[in-house]
Amino acid sequence: MNLNDHDTLFNRKQAAQYTGFTAGTLAVWDCTKRYDLQPIKIGRSVRYRKSVLDAFITSQAVR
Repeated sequence: MNLNDHDTLFNRKQAAQYTGFTAGTLAVWDCTKRYDLQPIKIGRSVRYRKSVLDAFITSQAVR
């Protein structure tokens, strides 16, 4: 997946607020690969693409 010029990057705390999960939950999912949120790791920093988070939320929605 290419990083779109307009795709917002969230740090883990921002991604947690955006998705409604805790930062700890996102960290566990990254570590265990339970869900592939495609985190971008830059040194010790982790970033999440807004488009990937949106796709994840949509895929998990109960209809």
